[in-house]
Amino acid sequence: MDSKVVVFVVGMILLCSLSSVNGEEWPSPVVTRESRRTLVLTESGRITAVDVHDAYGGSYHLQFITLEPVSLFLPVLLHTDMVFYVHTGRGTVTYVNEDKDETDEMDVGHGDVYRLEQGTVFFVRSHPDPTREKLRIHAIFDTAGIDHPLGCAVRAYSNISDLVQGFDERVLQMGFGASLESIRGIKWAPSPPSIVPFGQKDARVQSKWKEGVFEALMGVRGPTGIINKKKTTKSKTFNFFRAKPDVENCNGWSTAVTHKDLKALKGSNLAAFMVNLATGSMMGPHWNPRATEIATVIQGQGMVQVICPSDPSGKVGDVSKCQNKKFKVQEGDVFVVPRFHPMAQVSYNNDTLVFVGFSSMAGKNHPQFLAGKRSVLRTIDRDVLAASFNAPNASAIGDLLVSQGESVMLACTSCAEEMERKMTEEIERQKQEEERKKEEEEAKKREEETRRREEEEAKKREEEEEAAKRREEKEARRREEEEEAAKRREEEEAKKREEEEAKRREEEEGRKREGEEEARKREEEETKRREEEEGRETEGEEEARREAEEARRREEEEEGRRSERREEEEGRKTEGEEEARREAEEARRREEEEEGRREEEEARRREEEEEGRRPEEEEARRREEEEAERREQEEAARRREEEEAAREEETRREQEEAAGGGGGRSEKDRGRGRNKERRRSEETGGTRAGSREKLRGIHCVDGER
Repeated sequence: MDSKVVVFVVGMILLCSLSSVNGEEWPSPVVTRESRRTLVLTESGRITAVDVHDAYGGSYHLQFITLEPVSLFLPVLLHTDMVFYVHTGRGTVTYVNEDKDETDEMDVGHGDVYRLEQGTVFFVRSHPDPTREKLRIHAIFDTAGIDHPLGCAVRAYSNISDLVQGFDERVLQMGFGASLESIRGIKWAPSPPSIVPFGQKDARVQSKWKEGVFEALMGVRGPTGIINKKKTTKSKTFNFFRAKPDVENCNGWSTAVTHKDLKALKGSNLAAFMVNLATGSMMGPHWNPRATEIATVIQGQGMVQVICPSDPSGKVGDVSKCQNKKFKVQEGDVFVVPRFHPMAQVSYNNDTLVFVGFSSMAGKNHPQFLAGKRSVLRTIDRDVLAASFNAPNASAIGDLLVSQGESVMLACTSCAEEMERKMTEEIERQKQEEERKKEEEEAKKREEETRRREEEEAKKREEEEEAAKRREEKEARRREEEEEAAKRREEEEAKKREEEEAKRREEEEGRKREGEEEARKREEEETKRREEEEGRETEGEEEARREAEEARRREEEEEGRRSERREEEEGRKTEGEEEARREAEEARRREEEEEGRREEEEARRREEEEEGRRPEEEEARRREEEEAERREQEEAARRREEEEAAREEETRREQEEAAGGGGGRSEKDRGRGRNKERRRSEETGGTRAGSREKLRGIHCVDGER
C-alpha cells in the first residue's frame, strides 16, 4: 500500500425508498478529491473539508489535516465526536481528560485510529522527520447532533483563542487572576492560523504568563490559583497494519474495528474499516442492514456496483431518486453506499484496489453476504429460493450456492473491465438518449414556437380585419350622422323661416291692435279729464262746508276740555293720598320689574353664552346664505345682461336692415317705421299723462282733508 496517499471517508446515507418519501434526489455516490474546499493554507500545513448529508437527517463533516514536520495544530474545543485516522507521518495528540482531571497524550503514526469525544479540548504536534514526511490526519465529525438554540450555524470545533478573546478585559483579569497587561496581550493579539510552526526551542521560550493562562484553560490550575504539577497518561490507539485481518486470502484482506477492538469507540456511532483487494479480485456482493459505508480509495483503482433496494425499473416513483449504479473510483475519491443497498467492489486485472472508511451504527451492524461460503442464501430452503428466482428446479439453485469455495474476498478476473465497458456503453446510451430527448424537446419547442407564431399571426390578421371593419362602420356612422345633421339643419332653417314669418305677421297684427288700443285710451283719458274738471268746480263749495263743520267741532272739543280740567282740579285734592299710594306701589312695581329684568338679563346672558358657542356655525350658515344670495344676484344680473344684449342685437339687426334697404324701402316698411315711432311717442305721452293724473288725485285728497 502506498503510504503517500492521503485518504479518508465522508459519511453519507442514500436510502432510495426513504429519500422518495422525504423528496430528496439521489446524489452522486462519488465525491472527488477536487471537490474538497480549503479551510486553512499556511507554510506549516493545510486543512481541506467536505460536508455531506443523508436521507435520515444525518450530516457529516470531513477534514483532511496535513502538518509539516515540527508544526502545531492549535488547541480547539470539539462540538461533536471526532474519529480520526493517521495516514502518514508521526505526531502527538494531547487532550484534556475531564473525568480524571488530567492531560492525556498519545503518539500516533501511520494506520492508527482513535476517537475524541464531544467537549474535548485537544491539540496536535507533528514530530521532526529526516525524510520530511508530513503528518496527515483525516477526521470525521458527526454534525447531525449539533443544534444551536438560535438556529446559527455551528462548526465542528472552535479555536480556544477565539473563545477567550470574546470576553471583556475585566472578566478575563478576574477570571484568570492575571495582570491587565497580560490579559491585553492575549485579547488584542492578532488571531493566528490554525496551523503554526512549533519547535522545542519555541516551547522553551514561551512566556510564563502565556503558559499560566493556557494551563488554566486546560484545567490544571486549582481553585486556589496554585499551579499543580501536570498529570499525563498514555492512551493506546488501534493500528490497521499491526492488527490481524478479519478476512484474508489470496484475493485480499479486510479489517474492521469496533469498540471491542478500541475502547475509545465505546458509545460512538462510528467504526472504521480497511479493505485491500488484489488484482482481478472482488469483495463479494453484500449489504449492511444498519450501517452506511463511507470509503476513500487510498491506492489503485476499481469499479463499484450498487443495487437500488426499491424498484430500479422506474415503474414506481421517480427513477432519478433511486437507480442501480456502476461507477469507477480511483485514488483520492470518496464513495458512499447507504444501508440496505447491496454492493460489490471490484479491482482491475492490472491494479489493486485499497480503500479505508467508516460505517455508521457499526456496533449493531452485521454485513450480509449474498455469495460465497457466508452467503445468507444458504440458510434458506432451496425450493423456496427456486420459487423466488423462478428457477426450473432446485439443482440450479444448488449450483448457485455450492460452486463458490471462498468467502468475502473472491476472484473476479476482468470483471472490472467488463463492468467499465458496460458503464461506458450505458453512459453513451444515456448520453444519446439525453441528446435524443433534447432534440425532441427542441423540435417540440420549434413546433410550439411555429404554432405560437401562426396563432399570433392569425390573431393579428383577425385583429386587423376587426379594426378595418370597425373603421368602416365608424365611417358609415359618421356619414349617416352628417346627413342627419344636414337634414336637421334644413328642417331647422325652414322652421325658423316659418316662425319668423308668423312672428312678423303677429307683430303687424299686434301693432295694429296697439294703435286701436292707443286711440281708445286717448278717448277715455280725454273723457276722464273733462269729468275731473267738472268735479273740481263743485269741490270748492264742499270744502267750505267741511271747514265750517270742523270749526264748530273744535269749539265743542275745547269746551269739553275745560269742563274736564275743572273736574280734575276738584279731584286733585283727594288724589294726593291716592297718588302717594300709587307712587309707592309704582316704586315697588318698578323694583319687581327691575328684579325681573335682571333675572331676564341673566337668563338672556346665559342663553347668549350658549348661543355664542355656535357662532362659527351661524357665521358659516350666514356666509352660505350670503353666497347663495350673491349667486342669485349674479345670475339675475347675467340674465338682464343677456336680455339687454339680445335687445341690442335685435335693434342692431333692425338698423342694419333699415340701412341695407336705403331709400328703396317699400311704402309698407316706411309705414311700419312710422307706426313704431308713433307707438313710442304715445307710450311716452301716456306715461306722462298717467303721472299727471296721479298727482292730481293726490291734490284732491289733500283738499278734502
